[in-house]
Amino acid sequence: MGLFSFLTKDKKQSLDKGLEKTKEAFFSRLSRAIVGKTSVDDEVLDSLEELLITSDVGVETTLRIIQRIEDRVKKDKYLGTKELNKILKEEIVQLLTESVTETSEAFGLPQTMKRPYVIMVVGVNGVGKTTTIGKLAYQFKQQGYEVVLGAADTFRAAAVDQLSIWAERVGVSIVKQSMGSDPASVAYDSLKSALAKKADVVIIDTAGRLHNRINLMNELTKIKNVMKKLVPDAPHEILLILDASTGQNAIEQARQFIAATEVNSLALTKLDGTAKGGVVLGISDQFKIPVKYIGIGEKQDDLQAFDPVAFVDSLFDD
Repeated sequence: MGLFSFLTKDKKQSLDKGLEKTKEAFFSRLSRAIVGKTSVDDEVLDSLEELLITSDVGVETTLRIIQRIEDRVKKDKYLGTKELNKILKEEIVQLLTESVTETSEAFGLPQTMKRPYVIMVVGVNGVGKTTTIGKLAYQFKQQGYEVVLGAADTFRAAAVDQLSIWAERVGVSIVKQSMGSDPASVAYDSLKSALAKKADVVIIDTAGRLHNRINLMNELTKIKNVMKKLVPDAPHEILLILDASTGQNAIEQARQFIAATEVNSLALTKLDGTAKGGVVLGISDQFKIPVKYIGIGEKQDDLQAFDPVAFVDSLFDD
């Protein structure tokens, strides 16, 4: 799929609805910031900077956006506040797409890669990790892939039960053991089952952990090493789940997890329940690790592939 992919009408409506709270909060505050102003002057830029920072875009990303708008003001000599939305949209899109070479609205897998494709999912408790795995399994199943789930969060019985419910609902296989079992053993058995079934995708759930829990972080290394005995290049993807409603805390969690383990993809959940959707912009810009998925509702198909252009279009759409 190309960079400027288009959402179906239903997906666009879902995205628009999921971003309602963020959009309403941001633009109501933007309107107040420029009331009575006719040109984009220093005072307007200062107000815009404060607005972006308090909208959880993050300081670093905000400063880059403001610098870009300042450059536009100098170049175009005169820009009115009526044009500010258009300029802001253009500069955010440009910022987010500079380091993006490809985005896809489909949940596809590399065609040349040997199966199974192994995804290990990490994150703290409460971010919607297990739910995201269920939705991800659903999306892959819709694409015609055979999926195996591995319930390697053996510290919480509720996690195994919840994943089992999702597996039954979606119609995919699940490998699980008793509570307290070795998570690496569950991961190993999951890959073994996937190889026997000639499955396309394996998604491994792991225990919710904080970055400073050294024993749990070391456990991730053990899980990876055990899986490599069966699939030498596993896991192909380490997906970090973040709760968008936590704002700047999500950015800090991302920073710490990325430093502690080899995260190579991100998912932002609960966008529909928060006005802090600006955090997606900050995370996408700062870490140069692809935000692959965004959660915008409770339904099975309310997990969407993140397209920065579609996201910003929806945010600024009248």
